[in-house]
Amino acid sequence: MELEAPVPFPTVGRVHELSQRVGPASTTVAGRARLDAVADWLQQVAYDDVVDSGIDLEVVWVLRRTQVRVERFPVFGERLSMRTACSGLGPLVAERRTTLTGDAGGLVEAAAIWVPLHRETLLPHRSEAFLDVYGPSAAGRRVKARLRHPGPPEDAPSVPWTFVAADLDVAGHVNNAATWRALEEGLTDLGPGDGPLGVDLEHHAPAFAGPAEVRGTGDVRWITAPDGRVLVSAAFDRAVG
Repeated sequence: MELEAPVPFPTVGRVHELSQRVGPASTTVAGRARLDAVADWLQQVAYDDVVDSGIDLEVVWVLRRTQVRVERFPVFGERLSMRTACSGLGPLVAERRTTLTGDAGGLVEAAAIWVPLHRETLLPHRSEAFLDVYGPSAAGRRVKARLRHPGPPEDAPSVPWTFVAADLDVAGHVNNAATWRALEEGLTDLGPGDGPLGVDLEHHAPAFAGPAEVRGTGDVRWITAPDGRVLVSAAFDRAVG
């Protein structure tokens, strides 16, 4: 499936940077950084940015969609420079653009759509303080939270999956990075330094500890609940250039 490329990295406004080394818990047996590790690094630099900005006490963030473009997979021991900035705003959403650059040639580009919720009411909330900090780098670009993937066909093949208590985060549902771990099972042929690979992942509903199914093969897959509800969908493109 042919996927769109993330928007260019912002050239004005706030940019936050963090460093991370690819450790043994983040790689395959062959030493390739896994996609769930990449997703976790994206969360880490995003969280660190919000805390550093001073507005972290106002909102919690719910992820709706992530675009990841791996030009070359980072490898075990590689030092990553992570840069992130707000690249777009919508009525009640924000887009975060992130680049991971490794000292051994690893390169990952990502863009994610997040919904800010008030920490007490859990209703969509965006403050003037947020706009003051992140508005300049968005530079007037508008984004939407609309999900685009179709549902799985009835005859889509499936394999069982189980989310465990260790997959849950402080919000009480399966962490974003843990959903990527289920998709990694179909990428065992990718080795250190491989690429390019594009993935568009959409979160349709919260996932909780317990049984699930990974449905589909090839370039589109879905993670579904026991009652058939789609929790996550992902489209893959191995021809990204």
